[in-house]
Amino acid sequence: MNPFKLVGWIAIAIAVVGAFIDVPRAGSLLVVLGLIGGFAIASEDHVRVLVTALVLNMLSGALMNIPGVGLYLTSIFSAVGTFAAGASLMIIARNVWKRYKP
Repeated sequence: MNPFKLVGWIAIAIAVVGAFIDVPRAGSLLVVLGLIGGFAIASEDHVRVLVTALVLNMLSGALMNIPGVGLYLTSIFSAVGTFAAGASLMIIARNVWKRYKP
């Protein structure tokens, strides 16, 4: 298995577990995992990851309206959005570096 894919699975596991129990420093861990995972994202998938991060972070709260499971779904999708935001930051940093490197 690709190690970067494993990073993604670990992030999803943290997001799901974090919806039900308190995971210390889960947000920081998800951002760092996103930075690591974002390093291996192919250039043709950059826009998809950037849009995913934006949409998950902006719209995950809409799931709160589902009775019974809305709180958990909001927590999971918000945490995955945090992971995607970390990946997006790495994509942006790499693109800036490619453009302005000496």
